[in-house]
Amino acid sequence: MKHLAAAALVLLVGCTGKPSLDDPKMSNRDLDLETFFEGQTVAKGQFQDLFGTVRRRFDVTIEGTWNGETLTLVEDFVYEDGATERRVWTLTKTGDQTWQGSAPGVIGTAMGEERGDTFNWAYTIDLPIPSADGTTETMRVTFDDWMWLLGEDRLLNKAYVRRYGLDIGEVVIFFEKR
Repeated sequence: MKHLAAAALVLLVGCTGKPSLDDPKMSNRDLDLETFFEGQTVAKGQFQDLFGTVRRRFDVTIEGTWNGETLTLVEDFVYEDGATERRVWTLTKTGDQTWQGSAPGVIGTAMGEERGDTFNWAYTIDLPIPSADGTTETMRVTFDDWMWLLGEDRLLNKAYVRRYGLDIGEVVIFFEKR
């Protein structure tokens, strides 16, 4: 009986609506990643599991540089438990609205597309996860990352996180330009 209930829950969660680049635009703003992330940006975020339980919170300071072709984002994370992490993204503009990128731990190439005030970014990454005994393990997950420009200096990010093809949670991040 428990297995049947768990299977029904997985199917139900898998049917939840997610954004699309074809969704109607809510503003006339255009997100320009290289403009928004050049310089310093700060962010606050959290990971929630499928049941809505907040599992981890963090602050991020991002230093972005744009050289006309490549956007480099140096992200310094500070987690609520005191742990720190640095991730350096290298994003290359591949078309008027398309991007590809890489960072340590990313499997293959991350792919993204801007459309109006929205950016969708998808990738697979081996994330470091602290365990109860103080060691760190890695977990391979897939991110379906959505960003919406809320104003000239504010960006909302919601990422759907999957493991083995199943939704395991969401990351919500609020970015603010400095």
